[in-house]
Amino acid sequence: MEYNFSEDLKSIREILGFSQSELAEKIGVEQVTISRTELKKTEPSARLLEAVYSFAFDKNIKINKLKEMFWRDDLGANEKLLFHGAKTEIDGEIDIHKGRKNNDFGQGFYTGESYEQAISFVSGFGNSSVYYIRFDDRDLKCKRYEVNQEWMMTIAYYRGTLDEYKDHPAVKALIEQSRNCDYIIAPIADNRMFQIINSFIAGDLTDEQCKHCLAATNLGMQYIFLTEKAVSQIKLTERCYISNNEREYYKNIRLEESKLGDDKVKLAKRQYRGQGRYIDKIKNYIEQTNDTNSSLRDANSID
Repeated sequence: MEYNFSEDLKSIREILGFSQSELAEKIGVEQVTISRTELKKTEPSARLLEAVYSFAFDKNIKINKLKEMFWRDDLGANEKLLFHGAKTEIDGEIDIHKGRKNNDFGQGFYTGESYEQAISFVSGFGNSSVYYIRFDDRDLKCKRYEVNQEWMMTIAYYRGTLDEYKDHPAVKALIEQSRNCDYIIAPIADNRMFQIINSFIAGDLTDEQCKHCLAATNLGMQYIFLTEKAVSQIKLTERCYISNNEREYYKNIRLEESKLGDDKVKLAKRQYRGQGRYIDKIKNYIEQTNDTNSSLRDANSID
């Protein structure tokens, strides 16, 4: 999918009140370049894309945010607007089997609820872009997670830290629930959040401390599409160009929010110290359940 550059170019000129010649002079190109690009007679060069979007962002024109507002106004009754941050671009059809198996919920197509959320995860990549997606949720089965032990244990499994218990019935039940649906809505667990989950798995935090530390990071919700049926009800509507200065802007915002989140985590650790259960108690429960099931199987075999 190409950028909708022709319309963006006209929108930027409209907001600025510039003629083609005035904009061309500001960004150092010929007026005919602007004209032919707006008429879609020529494809924009990489230099022109960066020059226009960077100039607009410097003038405080957040064209991608403006388009998000218009897309939201145009949604149908069962539609949601979602966002996918891509390190480069989506090549071909969406493939739910293409992603990494050690993502939060395994393989699937991952999206977020806002433009800021999507761009914050790809702002460190030089050729990244953000896709706007319309999603019709009719006749689909959804599994929704909150920040709780079920969510933490499920993510810990998919990230590979519960391998020793992967065959336990309780863990298998968790995983079955995470796949017995068309799509998932769940809190985002980035690497910083996973470090907190790892602290819980390592026995440094109780489940209650972990829950409140994770809630303090407040990264928002993600939608993970797991089935072909779910993917058939999403539509890529637009691919947005991210200029270097916009990328740097959101990178700095994420750094600031990360610092604030880290401070909240420190306070949450202190405030909820001693509350809840450590992983050892939870593992003991799992092992005891496993022993009980083994005893029952042995008793049944004797009978």
